[in-house]
Amino acid sequence: MLRAKPGDRLVVRGHQQGEPPRDAEVLEVLGENGAPPYLVRWEDGRESEIFPGSDIFIQHLGNS
Repeated sequence: MLRAKPGDRLVVRGHQQGEPPRDAEVLEVLGENGAPPYLVRWEDGRESEIFPGSDIFIQHLGNS
């Protein structure tokens, strides 16, 4: 199961060959103990709530 903290990076793998990954900053963890859903800010500035699927991974950026 995914676990994140505010400040971590959520990365969505491309679905089509050659499609670049997209990423977002985790702003808020809405689940318990780091579990989804997450409030994120995408590269283009949009914010949304997301419940990650298998095409997403979390990069922990060394925050506490």
